[in-house]
Amino acid sequence: MRSKYHNKKVVIDGHKFDSQKEGRYYLYLKELLEQGVISNLRMQVPYEVIPAIWEDDVKHLKTKNKTVKKCVQRATYYIADFVYVFTETGKEEVVDVKSAATKKKESYRLKKKMMRAFNGIDVIEV
Repeated sequence: MRSKYHNKKVVIDGHKFDSQKEGRYYLYLKELLEQGVISNLRMQVPYEVIPAIWEDDVKHLKTKNKTVKKCVQRATYYIADFVYVFTETGKEEVVDVKSAATKKKESYRLKKKMMRAFNGIDVIEV
């Protein structure tokens, strides 16, 4: 079955990547890691952009009422492809590997804007 964006999934060093482009970028970052240019390389890092909403729910029991928290809306997350730190400056970068088609997805564009607005993080697209 073909994927929606015609990408081919790959496995490199036991890590599964959604596209060959993402796999190649991982190899590039791995090289930078070995050279000491970057450190603390992490993949598929979740960032909460909208917190969960909880409300009190009153349960009526035989002898008393009990209040419990009920999740009425789950949190929304942005999942970064790669996060790493430049060794020399200590600056952390959040990177997402995107094709021309996936850059246009409204859900991605909205989450990218929320990352900047709510978390102060600029997502770098490659």
